[in-house]
Amino acid sequence: MSGPLDGVVVLDLSRVLAGPWAGQLLADLGARVIKIEHPERGDDTRAWGPPWLDDQDDAGRMAAYYLCANRGKQSLAVDIATAQGQALVRELAAGADVLLENFKVGGLARYGLDPASLKAVNPRLISCSITGFGQDGPYAHRAGYDFMIQAMGGLMSLTGEPDGMPMKTGVAITDVMTGLYATIGVLAALHERQQGGAGREHAGRHIDVALLDVQVATLANQALNALVSGESPQRHGNAHPNIVPYQAFACADGHLVLTVGNDAQFARLAELLGHPAWAEDPAFATNAARVAHRETLVPRIAEVLLTRGRDAWLAELEARGIPAGPINTLNDVFNDPQVRHRGLYRELRAGERRIPQVANPLRFDGESAVSERPPPELGQDSDALLAEMGLSREDIARLRRAGVVR
Repeated sequence: MSGPLDGVVVLDLSRVLAGPWAGQLLADLGARVIKIEHPERGDDTRAWGPPWLDDQDDAGRMAAYYLCANRGKQSLAVDIATAQGQALVRELAAGADVLLENFKVGGLARYGLDPASLKAVNPRLISCSITGFGQDGPYAHRAGYDFMIQAMGGLMSLTGEPDGMPMKTGVAITDVMTGLYATIGVLAALHERQQGGAGREHAGRHIDVALLDVQVATLANQALNALVSGESPQRHGNAHPNIVPYQAFACADGHLVLTVGNDAQFARLAELLGHPAWAEDPAFATNAARVAHRETLVPRIAEVLLTRGRDAWLAELEARGIPAGPINTLNDVFNDPQVRHRGLYRELRAGERRIPQVANPLRFDGESAVSERPPPELGQDSDALLAEMGLSREDIARLRRAGVVR
């Protein structure tokens, strides 16, 4: 099936997670994504194992981490520190629509491959620079990693038990969100360029995306809790700062999450738990009252939920339209009937290899937007891409002998 971005060419000079996540999403949407990698080590995440896809030797095996963000791409292994490698990348940029890069500020300029230099080659090129702290400011020169940004951007101060250590999330969520924001920026710039808006008929935007900016922007309601109250929100563990009851509870044989979003749902919960009077009690009747009296209400709910098993409670809660769910392991997730029905687990084939993937959640006319091209081995497409650029077999062999390409 053709994708919405058919015909768009993306030159991906990024590595690790935020940039590659954006590149994979653009590939899923139909863009041709050419991943530029160092000819010896490739993307750092190729070596971020175990676990590994299989037991091949070091040159052939791929870490699970790498596989999560590189579907749909072609790999060109080229040394951009060489003049010949730089010339190859410039030639590719001349025919590309989008450049993704996550070098430190000024890092590509030493090779003449920074967005400004490549825009001189191709004025219509849309470039997206992903960094830890942005292209300017007192921290612009620093490297940025998700864990550090979760700490600096406030997310860790909100995560964890009230009396415990601040915690990071179990997924590098700032990197993932930065990849999503980068993709949104690229799509907006492509639309503007196509429409010829504001006299930009032949111009491509430069998009500056910083992990810290994204982390602060995605604090959402907690950011406004702080700005409105003037006080920094505290950690609530698995509870919600603004809604009660909205947290995890223990049952006789496990745990569930209860997410009561309005007063009508709370009234049904109170009846189910055998205490319908709670819904009429001024201390519990409204969400604002329940937040103010959570220390009284939550232990009462917890006491009742301990009397029965998790699945029995979940069945009763669903029957009454009270939102709740189990706390699944990842194995549970991929065996869940709804997850299986929606086709979120995919397998791609690369020769005899079966490569597990998680599907893109976007659907167009009922079809999931997932590239069928598996994550490439390092330099897998180098010869084909170089031949497409007009290089002969002898030219390619010469570049390989010189260590320019792999």
